[in-house]
Amino acid sequence: MLEKKAKNREQVEFICLENLVPQDHLLRKIDNAVNFDKLYEFVEELYCNDNGRPSIDPVILFKMVLIQHLYGITSLRKVAAEVSMNMAYRWFLGYTLNETTPHFSTLSYNFRHRFNSDTVDKIFNWILDEIAEAGYLNAEAVFIDGTHIKANANTKKKIKEEVPTAAKRYAKELLEEINADREAHGKKPFEDDNDDNDKPKKKRDNTSKKKLKRRKQEAKNKIVTKSTTDPESGLFVKGEHKKQFAYEAHTACDRNGYVVGVEVTPGNVHDSVAFDEVYEEVTERFPEVETIVADSAYKTPHICKKIFDDGRVLSTAYKRPITMKDGHEWWKYVYDEYYDCIICPEYQILKYSTTNRDGYREYKSNPTICKNCPTREKCTKSKSCQKTVTRHIWNEYIELAEDARHTPKYKELYKERKEKIERVFADAKEKHAMRYTPYRGLTAVRNWVRLKFVAMNLKKFAIHKNMERKRKEGSFNFTFCFLNYYNLIFKNQKLEIQLS
Repeated sequence: MLEKKAKNREQVEFICLENLVPQDHLLRKIDNAVNFDKLYEFVEELYCNDNGRPSIDPVILFKMVLIQHLYGITSLRKVAAEVSMNMAYRWFLGYTLNETTPHFSTLSYNFRHRFNSDTVDKIFNWILDEIAEAGYLNAEAVFIDGTHIKANANTKKKIKEEVPTAAKRYAKELLEEINADREAHGKKPFEDDNDDNDKPKKKRDNTSKKKLKRRKQEAKNKIVTKSTTDPESGLFVKGEHKKQFAYEAHTACDRNGYVVGVEVTPGNVHDSVAFDEVYEEVTERFPEVETIVADSAYKTPHICKKIFDDGRVLSTAYKRPITMKDGHEWWKYVYDEYYDCIICPEYQILKYSTTNRDGYREYKSNPTICKNCPTREKCTKSKSCQKTVTRHIWNEYIELAEDARHTPKYKELYKERKEKIERVFADAKEKHAMRYTPYRGLTAVRNWVRLKFVAMNLKKFAIHKNMERKRKEGSFNFTFCFLNYYNLIFKNQKLEIQLS
């Protein structure tokens, strides 16, 4: 009995992992898709060559995290346990059955303290470069949207806190155009509230007391709900969704479903606010982008102006204007560009009044005429019987987006949105465990999300590359078989001729 056990042990020692991992296994495809030695260039400066104990190979550490995101494993501790038991994982990492795999604390320490955001960005860009060089990227049309990720924070543990109102990135450009528009209409320009000059400013009577009071209230710090567990997350409130602390991954993908850019923000940041960073990251890397496909949340004057000024097109959906309940339809108020006025449904003129600080021109009616209007109740409920219609100074860019919306080419592109960016989010949450984040803090969550998209891009790239290889081999085998068949027929005919 003891001799039999000893023989079995000897047989186990000679088992080859290469023979146990199926040839069509996903990890085999990934291992053949890219050369992981490239990772040494990204982490070389993070290691010391002549000091300390020998470290675990950084390629092994990255591959372990890759396994976590590929198979949707929720923690590094589980990854370390799975690696020690799974033969395919051992083969992928280069460990034999007798070797000890890395401890989870080593893996956790390196990705928390050694590999920083710059390292993660380099890995993300490297995979994209590999995909682009292979010809699988199609960045002519880019699909942009955001998805929420539940934070590792209890909704009940929260406080109210005052935070300074964030300045808009385009505030200076907007103010310059507002002042130019006001001067063109004979109005005095606004002063810049963010100007830090020490010189005393002269008071100007170009704003009413009511508007000055409103401006002062808006300039004050706004009150937000913050989590005491993870203060960098944001309270996500939307429609019938349950209130929760979350982060939002603002993501861009190409027509083949590869993620080409991502920016992570707190969950209370609107999609249109985070658009600039995602857009600049994608267009700087892929200047060949022609069309931006996004939902109606991105249909703002600033975003439309930014995209069309860059020579690109925004393909988006219809956005219903906000109008008074049971009132006149918005399209019944017609803008006359030549006379710069609004014509109401009763064919009365609303003249230009002013351009406010938000960039909207205000057109106001004559109260004397409105008093006796038969449809005044459907138009305004103002005590002064005056109707005000606003129109943004960048409204022509929104009209360009509307024209693109009715164009067959961009209409078809928008239909693909649910098959591209929405599928990316569905796969990330259902197959790769991106519905909840185990990390806290914006930096940690950002690195976690980008590594998850690295795994998704690499998985798709490996599958596409393997399919192409099989297709080439299949065509080669077909040609080879056809030539053999042709040669055999030719030899038989030659033999028959000789015999006859």
